Amino acid sequence: MIYYDESGKIFLLSGKNYSYAMFVNKYGFLQHLHYGSKISESDAVWLAGRIGKAYQPDCEGNNTDLDIDNMPSECGFAYRGDFREPTVVTERADGASMSRYLYASHKISEGVFEPSGLPHARRGDKTLYVTLRDGFSDTEIVLYYTVSDDSDVLVRGSVIKNAGKTALKLKKAFSFCTELFAADWKLLKLEGNWVAERSPEITDLGHGVTKIQSLRGASSHQMNPFAALLRDGADEFSGECYGFQLIYSGSWAITAERNNINQLRIQGGVNDFGFCWKLGAGESFHTPQAALCYSSEGMGKLSREYADFIRERIMPPAHAFSTRPIVVNNWEATYFDFNNEKLFAIIDESAKLGIDTFVLDDGWFGVRDSDRSGLGDWVVNEKKLKGGLKAVIDRCKSKGMKFGLWFEPEMISPDSDLYRAHPDYAICKKGTTPVYGRNQLCLDLTRKEVRDCVVEAVSKVLRENEISYVKWDYNRDLADMYSESLPADGMGEFTHRYMLGAYDLFERITSAFPNILFEGCAGGGRRFDAGMLYYFPQIWTSDNTDAVERTRIQYGTSYCYPLSAMSCHVSVCPNHQTGRTVSFDTRGAVASLGSTGYELDISKLSEQEKQKVKKQVEDYKKISDLVLSGDLYRLCDPFAGDRFCEMLVSKDKSKAYIAGVLTSYLPRRNSSHLRIYGLDENKTYKITETGECVSGKVLAAAGIPFRELREYESFVYHIEEVKKK
Repeated sequence: MIYYDESGKIFLLSGKNYSYAMFVNKYGFLQHLHYGSKISESDAVWLAGRIGKAYQPDCEGNNTDLDIDNMPSECGFAYRGDFREPTVVTERADGASMSRYLYASHKISEGVFEPSGLPHARRGDKTLYVTLRDGFSDTEIVLYYTVSDDSDVLVRGSVIKNAGKTALKLKKAFSFCTELFAADWKLLKLEGNWVAERSPEITDLGHGVTKIQSLRGASSHQMNPFAALLRDGADEFSGECYGFQLIYSGSWAITAERNNINQLRIQGGVNDFGFCWKLGAGESFHTPQAALCYSSEGMGKLSREYADFIRERIMPPAHAFSTRPIVVNNWEATYFDFNNEKLFAIIDESAKLGIDTFVLDDGWFGVRDSDRSGLGDWVVNEKKLKGGLKAVIDRCKSKGMKFGLWFEPEMISPDSDLYRAHPDYAICKKGTTPVYGRNQLCLDLTRKEVRDCVVEAVSKVLRENEISYVKWDYNRDLADMYSESLPADGMGEFTHRYMLGAYDLFERITSAFPNILFEGCAGGGRRFDAGMLYYFPQIWTSDNTDAVERTRIQYGTSYCYPLSAMSCHVSVCPNHQTGRTVSFDTRGAVASLGSTGYELDISKLSEQEKQKVKKQVEDYKKISDLVLSGDLYRLCDPFAGDRFCEMLVSKDKSKAYIAGVLTSYLPRRNSSHLRIYGLDENKTYKITETGECVSGKVLAAAGIPFRELREYESFVYHIEEVKKK
């Protein structure tokens, strides 16, 4: 719902459980009033009259317009009395950058705004567009806000336009700005590294600017483009929380600035470090969208709202709720050392156990027996694969299985036919030695001819073969940040142009092959973000397949992404990353909390292990609907104690699934009760594994004894509503 009070120029936006209010004050500034629990239209009018005036600057007195520094604004401006970090910065031909953005007009439309070349919310009820004009330049900014009655996510973005006749330099272009009033805020961010992605870290927010970011050309292993603000005392199940998530996969930044009177300005978008975009006369720049979310019921509720939003409004509709394949991938089984016989053995055994898709990973193309050559040559190596891909596909079909294939289309090996023919396709400045990563370079996707080359090469393989699944990898960060195709004064556009090029690549290939399920991967979780999920409905969560480590990685990822987006596989032990040995049951339990599969040589398992695989596959099919569309309740935090436990509950609360692991053994700690939240307190449930029937109220209030487990052991519970006769 979007309400506008014409007499007071007040805007009130409301979703399922939140309201967002702002008004145009007497000087023409778009002033923020409220973001939080639902308020009425009369409440918004009162806020404008009382709270709005309290923070409204006095621009009529002598020098008092410097009080703008305390005005809560919807768009921070530069060098004219607001000394906080601005939202948008433009530089004119004379070098001046001062700005003051004033209200010009607004409109309310049905549906969503689709920014050019960027992933975006696919649907929404209504969108408010507010046009602001700068008093010192010919810059216009259209701020837009998309609301939906059945969602607690507010979509934000902007269009920055040069309405003049001479070029401008856009030096900063954040997607959103909002302000929160005095509180003891804590900041939750998802930090990490390769094989240790998205660990939640909660810190106090002191005065000044706190900035989280990536400068890597990708959303990154090290910091996810998501932040949450928690009021003092907020936890998993209670308290006020705010989420800020960018629908973007390139270099990004989110800043939180607490000023001298304890107001908090939070904003974010394309990273402004080195950013400089030339805006010619009449040209516009579309910022990436941001998804803001409010919860009065703790981080758990915030996560469930984000999960619904991404599944329903971001992921490709054809795949978001469709049954995901249960795959076996040969990477950790064979690495580069495979032939027909090795692959056929894996396929044959997997088919017997109910696995439905075989995925052939790196090494099938060009001269590719290690990571030192071949990238870019997307032609089957028939010396390694006798009969080419067709032989492997036919073997899969004969066993009733589908076939999937690995690509890394954004990369090039210096030792490749493509590089020898087109060395200029790689990102590099002539006369310098480029930065290598995993013995490879990045293709310059800012250039259309490079993208065309990739599209044709990948599409040819997909057209000529029966492929139902593609794993799309990206195994290094950007460096050098230079393109021979851009002018000298255009290098500040490179990083964002690369991401626009990558999105163009994704769009062209995924739309041309709509029946293929594309899985994103970037050395694991380097690009696990909402922008990627617009094209790829699931992402390889981490290259770390150790089940104990995965409890933490998957737990952190679940703060702002649905479980169905996480590709989670059972791998061999001792684990290839950590050397740890964990039971097959535990590996299966952790991998069941996502889009599942196997990352090992099925043919080398013992008969007992094969039977466990068969049972795991059968059991997963019973709960796959919960993974796709259920609500997640995080019951035990592996970062805070010695156990991990998550529960999935159907929307009608008739069915639930619990998986838990004792992640470390602490004496006398493993017999406490597990309180089970999220069920209907007025319903009676049967726990299949114990045969007990108990009410949802008792499960939440008292819980059940946490099973006595040894270190790294796991348990699962299947819970069904007992229907009244």
